[in-house]
Amino acid sequence: MENSNDNIYTALFNENKKLLFNSSPEFINNLREEAHNIFEHKGFPGKKDEIYKYTFLEPYFTNGYKKYLSAQPISFDTDFIFKCDVPSLDTHVIILLNGFFYDKLNPMTVLPGDILVGSFSEAVKKYPDLVSRHLGKYASLNDSYVSLNTVFSKDGVFLYVPKGKILDKPIQIINVLLAEEHLMVQHRNLFILEQDSQAKVIICDHTLSPQKFLTNSLTEIYVGENAEFDYFKVQNEHNDSVQVSHTFINQETSSLLQSCAVTLHGGVVRNNLHVKLNGENCTSNIYGLCVSDKSQHVDNFVSVDHAKPNCISTQLFKNILDETSTGAFTGKILVERDAQKTNAYQRNSSILMSKDAKMNTKPQLEIYADDVKCSHGATVGQIDEEALFYLRSRGINEKEARLMLMFAFTREILDEIKIIPLKDRMIELIEKRLKGELSMCHNCALYCG
Repeated sequence: MENSNDNIYTALFNENKKLLFNSSPEFINNLREEAHNIFEHKGFPGKKDEIYKYTFLEPYFTNGYKKYLSAQPISFDTDFIFKCDVPSLDTHVIILLNGFFYDKLNPMTVLPGDILVGSFSEAVKKYPDLVSRHLGKYASLNDSYVSLNTVFSKDGVFLYVPKGKILDKPIQIINVLLAEEHLMVQHRNLFILEQDSQAKVIICDHTLSPQKFLTNSLTEIYVGENAEFDYFKVQNEHNDSVQVSHTFINQETSSLLQSCAVTLHGGVVRNNLHVKLNGENCTSNIYGLCVSDKSQHVDNFVSVDHAKPNCISTQLFKNILDETSTGAFTGKILVERDAQKTNAYQRNSSILMSKDAKMNTKPQLEIYADDVKCSHGATVGQIDEEALFYLRSRGINEKEARLMLMFAFTREILDEIKIIPLKDRMIELIEKRLKGELSMCHNCALYCG
């Protein structure tokens, strides 16, 4: 039930209802009202809440971050962000500044094949019928942080790939956080891939000023029949940042999903990924890699719902934790009654580099069909001493040998990145990170760590 902390957001909603509602169509406002009512009733998850068992977030959401419901006039040199270890690729680049679409002069771009990409708020105005068919259809408002985003988010990125169209090159979304005060940001993305379409999206999260930041983002993705979607996310924020990301993906018949998230830096990171295989013969490959040190905390929560038969899913997440960093992984596979011939695999492997690093891992299987192949496993340990001895016996010093073993541990994930220039850049950044050469940001004039 509602408490004094939740009242902060109830008051914010009531004080800004006119601003929120006047610029939005009825279907958006109805969704805001529903989300507000749910949040008001449920409040924030408590310390005993099973879903957020390893990451208690309420203190961050109630500590007085500045909250803006409209874009603030901030300008910066866009070339600057490419000096902060963001991979400069052959992509369509989109910048979100503090949760709002940065290029106000070109809020919506029509790419070859009538592919649309641009501001979410612009899409709501120009294509309300298209947006309303998908918005709120995949995200669950039962999560209070999802409800909170639904109430207050005003902008983000919209992508629409029509039937049979193929995006010529990846969309690269760069989330920039830059402010002179501690700031809370909430943005919402909607990606729609219709039947037989293909697209790749790269999301890069960056902090460019030393202030404290709290991000609560929400992304809904529809992957239509026989469509292919490649989704990559790299998180590279400073140690005074808190990021909560929610991604909901709905796959239709014979669709293919490739998802990979790499966490290089961040103070507190909680990633929620929900995938529903909502048609027969779907394939879903989900990968994650985290390298953490100092007192960083990274928590990955993954839920894969096999709703239809003859589908395949893979979950593979790896962690390297050093110093006093902590991590968590919860992976759930749900096989519904009608989802016969399911083939689902899940594994989480973690290496602890110090006696003070800690990892919590919780694999889960919930199976209601009888003709399935499901497996899961988790390992938490230290570097293989036999492998270390083998390398040292061949003249390699201990430090270099440890780096070689750690990098070999990460390659199983990095080799799954299908965008080759991105893969090469991630290999370079991971090598720097493991050597301690990559601080946030390595080439940046600011000190944000």
